[in-house]
Amino acid sequence: MKLLHLLLFTILLSFPRIGSAKLDFEDHAFPEFVTSARALAMGNAYICKVDDAWSAFYNPAGLGTVRKPQFHLLNLHLEASNGLMDVIGDGPAYKIPTKYLDSYDPEEMRSSLAENQGVLTHSRVNLFPNFTLRGLTLGYLYSQRNRAIINDDAANRFEIAERKDHGPVMALNASLFGGIVKLGASAVYLIRKDLNTSFGPTDQINISENDFQFGKSLQVTAGARVTLPATYLPTFSAVLRNATNNDFEAADLGGLPDRIKQTVDVGVSITPQIGKMSRIHLEVNLKDLGNQYDSDAKRRLAAGMELDISRRIFVRAGYGDGWGSGGIGVRSRTFIMDLTTYAVDRSLDGFREEEDRRWVLSLSSGF
Repeated sequence: MKLLHLLLFTILLSFPRIGSAKLDFEDHAFPEFVTSARALAMGNAYICKVDDAWSAFYNPAGLGTVRKPQFHLLNLHLEASNGLMDVIGDGPAYKIPTKYLDSYDPEEMRSSLAENQGVLTHSRVNLFPNFTLRGLTLGYLYSQRNRAIINDDAANRFEIAERKDHGPVMALNASLFGGIVKLGASAVYLIRKDLNTSFGPTDQINISENDFQFGKSLQVTAGARVTLPATYLPTFSAVLRNATNNDFEAADLGGLPDRIKQTVDVGVSITPQIGKMSRIHLEVNLKDLGNQYDSDAKRRLAAGMELDISRRIFVRAGYGDGWGSGGIGVRSRTFIMDLTTYAVDRSLDGFREEEDRRWVLSLSSGF
């Protein structure tokens, strides 16, 4: 009997760790390995519009509309949530960059969150140096996302989630019937490390390789786009993700990451010319058409618009995962800068229950 009591007591002690909510990476609404600040400002409704190196992740058929060759050595995307800005915003402004870097360190984040319990922090950095011309992209992606929270409940646990993706990228495109139909495919040899764990309020943070899920997978994305030669250029697009239905392989001690599900995204857009030097793009997408991630259709619906002024200045607005987004961009032959805000729903299965607002700075430079 004493042995049974001891066993039950041990299970109860471990239950908070087992039962704690898993911080989500919103793959149902944001399935791309590397996100574009331009796309996020448009609610991530971008599979019809994409006409740059990001075609490799959004719709490889978009490579058929790349205007000029580009070789971008710097392609940097920095992201922070309102929660993170509240945590690191105190004190002198010159310390903010250092505090932002601390958001990728679990020990530093628990110290920062000790007086901000219940605040979810989110940070992301993407790098995508690439060479892109019409019909071809070659590059290398690196992406890291970190989330942390000290729950303001009885368990008071510190939860952290981290995802690191990197690997070489290649995309190809072919145009048919004078460019009316465009087909494309991209391949990423994806190397992924995932961490999702929690600690008690006084536990020592000790993260080993056994805590990470690690795997490698060849991820193929196939896309198609049809643009009718009519007023407003109506365009229809479809994208198949994980087209070859590959699993992760080469598990390390912590096991394999969750399988990337095979999903289909569809979209439609129009692009009216509204002036001699201006046009507006309007687009609607439905992510994960077959609902492989089992989420509400309202969360998978994305809509966006982009006002293009002389192909130099861009004003954007959108709707994605139930919340509004927006941003501005400037572009030249050798430099691109985008400022974006967007939001996701913190709930795993609700809709517009709790907004997680984020801010993005994207810089790209090359020739």
